[in-house]
Amino acid sequence: MRETSSTSHVALVTGANQGIGAATARALAARGVAVLCAYLRPRGPGEGDAADPYHAARSIDGEEVAARIRRAGGRAEAIEADLGDPAVPGRLFDVAEDRLGPVDILVNNASGWIQDTFTPDPADRFDRPLRPVTAQTWSRQFAVDAMAPALLIGELARRHRARGAGWGRIVGLTSGGDLGFPGEVSYGAAKAAQTDYTLSAAAELAALGITANVVRPPVTDTGWVTDEVRRFVASSLTHFHVADPDEVAKTIVFLASDEAGLITGNVITLR
Repeated sequence: MRETSSTSHVALVTGANQGIGAATARALAARGVAVLCAYLRPRGPGEGDAADPYHAARSIDGEEVAARIRRAGGRAEAIEADLGDPAVPGRLFDVAEDRLGPVDILVNNASGWIQDTFTPDPADRFDRPLRPVTAQTWSRQFAVDAMAPALLIGELARRHRARGAGWGRIVGLTSGGDLGFPGEVSYGAAKAAQTDYTLSAAAELAALGITANVVRPPVTDTGWVTDEVRRFVASSLTHFHVADPDEVAKTIVFLASDEAGLITGNVITLR
């Protein structure tokens, strides 16, 4: 059901076929925003296996999210594309402009997550398999979690200037902490790079009416949370909740609203 009348805003949401990305796309559409749902289903041995709820969720066709939005009266399109390809960010903006209109909301949610580590341990505390840091694990995560957001922000800024626009919103998703991300070291490092890009955008693009913020979600049940993870959160002094993707999406949608016009250059930690 639509919450407001239609707006002229158009959002590009990456990783929008499941989890926080899909929830954000639906929530933006409920506010009258047209949404391009960009996504990439996992490929390779063991990925997308129905026996693994997390990879099964990541294998959802993004068109299902777009179709659900359209059935509810919203405007949405879906496109599958690999953000590891540096030509993709420009193509996504082209598709959005052709089908929906100029993008003025960018949500960098997609991840090339691979759990790599410097330790010889075969698995983490939740029995998830660990891989050693290699050029392959590094390059995949930095391509999707750092390079692609930087190129997408640059594309938004370039087109924004060219059409003389005066309103824009950028929201990135991060993870890790002050001591990095032990057990997921390349993921944490790539997210730290994305954070720096986003905060730089907040300073450099403020004069263009663009705000840029980063959201650090709590442990969020996107298909990977087990009873052991829930027990860990319950006993932790720094993790307070296991969130639903729709709960995280509410904060992202607020940051993409008119009401959040004075909120920029922040890393907002949800617990």
